[in-house]
Amino acid sequence: MRIDVFTCLPQLLEPVLSESLLGKARHDGVVDVRVHDLRDHTTDRHRSVDDTPFGGGPGMVLAPDPIFRAVESVDPPRPLFLLGPGGRKLDQSLAASLAAGEGFSLLCGRYEGVDERVREHLVDDELSIGDYVLAGGEAAAFVVVEAVTRLVPGVMGNEASAEDESFGDGLLEYPHYTRPAEFRDWAVPEVLRSGDHGKIARWRRAQSLARTLERRPDLVAERGGLSEDDRALLREFGLE
Repeated sequence: MRIDVFTCLPQLLEPVLSESLLGKARHDGVVDVRVHDLRDHTTDRHRSVDDTPFGGGPGMVLAPDPIFRAVESVDPPRPLFLLGPGGRKLDQSLAASLAAGEGFSLLCGRYEGVDERVREHLVDDELSIGDYVLAGGEAAAFVVVEAVTRLVPGVMGNEASAEDESFGDGLLEYPHYTRPAEFRDWAVPEVLRSGDHGKIARWRRAQSLARTLERRPDLVAERGGLSEDDRALLREFGLE
């Protein structure tokens, strides 16, 4: 998989994209993440990427010329997403869809945004990570790259980890415990120490259902509510 990121602040992205599982995956050639500096495609001695908005108003706007030059010189994988509040909201389903492809590209907005001609004539779509405003798209780019690449085979040490987690089947993930079995008089649930893997699987499923009902009932509603099997499972562990 190849992912290209266009930004005027590559120094914000390269350090975090070079660490942990993603950094190792880049080093091993499992994923190819390339960060492009828009300032490398400017034509003035100040390497300016922004200018004042027509019609007046506060702030600056990313100019079209450096962006078009950067994208056209690189010929990045498509689709090219503009990161901004008006885009489709990133969720696990979209991350999985992008992970199943061969690659995509991201354009980081900054200041008051990008010249509208970039949105109309260069990018393929827009992508958002939530209904709030950031200073720029770099943090959002990292979120997208992290969410997608961890689903690419070979990136995570245990492939099952990506399958058995929150949102994988529309539910929040069950609680986890590790050693010691007792900590400050708080004990790990006995079922997890029983060795009965069938019962453990049912307990985890019941915990996912209960946790989602409590914290994100909207997710349960999107799944069409609780099935009779779900209700029986909750009753089995006293969670009804």
